[in-house]
Amino acid sequence: MNSVQLWDRYRKYLNVNESVGVTVDISRMNFPENFLRDMDDPVRRAFDRMGELERGEIANPDEHRTVGHYWLRNPALAPNIDIRHAIEETLVRIKTFADDVHSARIKAERGVPFRHLLVIGIGGSALGPQFAAHALTTPADKMSVHFLDNTDPDGIDRVLARLGAQLNETLTLVISKSGGTKETRNGMLEVKAAYEREGLQFESHAVAVTGENSDLDRIASSCGWLARFPMWDWVGRRTSEFSAVGLLPAALQGFDIEGMLRGAHAMDEVTRRKETRNNPAALLALMWYYVGHGHGSKDMVILPYKDRLELFSRYLQQLVMESLGKERDLDGITVHQGIAVYGNKGSTDQHAYVQQLREGVNNFFVTFIEVLKDRYGESIEVEPDVTSGDYLSGFLQGTRRALYENGRESITITISEANAESVGKLIALFERTVGFYATLVNINAYHQPGVEAGKKAAAGVISIQTRILSHLEQNRGRSFSPEAIANAIGAAEEIETVFKVLRHLAANIDRGVVRTPGKTLFEDTYSTERKSKKVKKG
Repeated sequence: MNSVQLWDRYRKYLNVNESVGVTVDISRMNFPENFLRDMDDPVRRAFDRMGELERGEIANPDEHRTVGHYWLRNPALAPNIDIRHAIEETLVRIKTFADDVHSARIKAERGVPFRHLLVIGIGGSALGPQFAAHALTTPADKMSVHFLDNTDPDGIDRVLARLGAQLNETLTLVISKSGGTKETRNGMLEVKAAYEREGLQFESHAVAVTGENSDLDRIASSCGWLARFPMWDWVGRRTSEFSAVGLLPAALQGFDIEGMLRGAHAMDEVTRRKETRNNPAALLALMWYYVGHGHGSKDMVILPYKDRLELFSRYLQQLVMESLGKERDLDGITVHQGIAVYGNKGSTDQHAYVQQLREGVNNFFVTFIEVLKDRYGESIEVEPDVTSGDYLSGFLQGTRRALYENGRESITITISEANAESVGKLIALFERTVGFYATLVNINAYHQPGVEAGKKAAAGVISIQTRILSHLEQNRGRSFSPEAIANAIGAAEEIETVFKVLRHLAANIDRGVVRTPGKTLFEDTYSTERKSKKVKKG
């Protein structure tokens, strides 16, 4: 197409929603003219299914659960008065608790105000709060925030080292729906030990966000933690940013949580429209369907041209890939669905991987996110009549053009500025898009059997490790090959796991496992000279 034809296509397909200040440009996607019309029936089914979900019908048949994250920003939609009151009361409690912390009515153990926030969680219990923290932070934040989102000891040490002597004025928020997530449990125990090393009581600095009667809920209740906030069964972790999971840390940092909810609510209203051309989420879902031939055959590259939105691609990796990456559809047919998501930020991407995007394998489509407002305040001119923000905008337009000229398709989402409302709008837009797309490809977007399979496999590894240590302890001073240990503990078929566990144990001196080198790595032998260090549970 020539430039005039492209301009005409842009005007024809630009989705403009003045009520939310968001535009969605699908003109650089090469769908045929009849595509939207041909998809009318599948889209109508997606609209109907979304309406059923919002009314509280079972959305996750595997677990017989409703899915109610849309109620969080509009409690009036809740299917019964108890859920509505629970949402409204929790929001009031979040605001009150944050205000009490900021005003020092709630203080740290030694009578000092809380100035730092440590959030312990993983996956959906961390990615949303991390994205919001990165997007909304300012020098005026009420509290500085730190995250433990893994069970990596070195990573834990790095976070604790940054806090240092400020641990005594740090509020720790532990987020786990079931209370049994091992990574979060491990982080909690590590942090508890750190408080105790400083002569502090962890319980006097701790808050839980968890399911009612979960393991974590019982611990927090029996040990007298400062507060407990709910994680409801009808809110999935990857869609939990507008529950206490995301709103509590945001409120403690001093962010405008009402603005976040207001933005999400406004986007929900727009994405309920049953006219496809006026519904940005429906258009996005259709573009995903078109470009991936209904099977996710192309990856989605997220390129926000704003530093504040740098973590959006990480947030979307879980929302999109955990929701859509499924082996079977709702009819039990093997389909291997999914859309891979990755991204960086503009214009850093131009100095990283745009070369491959333009000239390498064409296995992707790009979603640009454009932010019109450069900064709060005036900009200097880096050249006559040109600011650094003008360059950022120019790089976005230039990359979009360069990609399209070489047959690479893209979508551009434009927001006015990066603030609390726009964060709410972006999250709500993609939540709705995921829901629509899942219906188009006939999958359950609200379960994650693959994640549970990984957890079960990890538990099996830990079980084998326990048996290895027991065997070495019972034969202290004797050295064994991995094969001999595997046979002795009844794990001959798990010899590779035994080998890897032994190497890990021997690399950590506190575990008491000694490696004696053989002629090759596979001929090393292992023994123990003292009991393994035990970690006190609490």
